[in-house]
Amino acid sequence: MILDIVIGALGVLALGLAGSARIVKQYEQGLVFRFGKVRPALRGPGLTMVVPGIDRLRKVNLQIVTQPIPAQDGITRDNVTVRVDAVVYFKVVDAVRAVVTVEDYRFAMLQVAQTSLRSIIGKSELDDLLSNRERLNQGLELMIDNPAVSWGIEIDRVEIKDVALPESMKRSMSRQAEAERERRARIITADGELQASKKLSEAAAAMAATPAALQLRLLQTIVEVAAEKNSTLVLPFPVELLRFLERATGSVEQQVRVPQQG
Repeated sequence: MILDIVIGALGVLALGLAGSARIVKQYEQGLVFRFGKVRPALRGPGLTMVVPGIDRLRKVNLQIVTQPIPAQDGITRDNVTVRVDAVVYFKVVDAVRAVVTVEDYRFAMLQVAQTSLRSIIGKSELDDLLSNRERLNQGLELMIDNPAVSWGIEIDRVEIKDVALPESMKRSMSRQAEAERERRARIITADGELQASKKLSEAAAAMAATPAALQLRLLQTIVEVAAEKNSTLVLPFPVELLRFLERATGSVEQQVRVPQQG
C-alpha cells in the first residue's frame, strides 16, 4: 500500500516536472508571463523550468531576420512612375519591448518598411534611384529605424534590390544614351578635323617656302598610288609646279642668250 502511494507520488512528480520543463535554444530568449505579467528575469538558452498552469513561456528569436519588402509603385520627384522593391535586415535586441510594446513586431516592421519605401520613392529622382542607391539605402534605413528603436528592434541594413521602369521610359533612356554617344562622336570627329587642318596649314606653309618640297610630295603620291597596281592613274598637276618649271625655263633661256650676245 505504501509502495503504491510512493510510486503514484513519483509519477505525479514526474508528470509535473515534464509539464514544467522547457528548452530555450541558443539563438532564443525566454520571457515568462506569470498570471499575465512578464517576469523581469529572462530565461537564457538551455533547460528552464516554469510553474505549470501559472507561468507561460514566450520564446523570442534573436537572429537577424531577412524581411523582403514587396515591390511598391510610386512616382518620383521628377514625375516618373517606377516600381521598387527592397529588403531589410533586423534583429531583436530587447525581447521584452518586442513582445509587450507591439502585437506582432514582424508584421509591424513590414508595414513600416513599405511605407518608408513609398516615401523615399516620392522624395527621390529617377537618376538617384538608378545610380545613387547607397545614399537612398541610408535614408531608408534611418526612416525605418526611428519607430523600430522603441520596439526593441535594431536595423542591421536596408538594400534597394530592383527598380522597374515603364517600357516607354526605357525607350526614351535608350534614345537619350544614343544621342549622347552620337554627340560625343561628332565632337571627337570635329576635334580631329581641327587638328588635321592645323597640321595641313603648317605643311602648306612649309611647301610654299620650299617649292621643291611640293614636287617631292607629288612624286611620293605617285609611288603610293602605283603600289595599288591600278590600270588608270589620275594625277593632278599643281599650278605651283607649273610656276616652278616656268621659272626654271626662264633662267635657262637667260643663260643661253648671254653667251650668244657675247
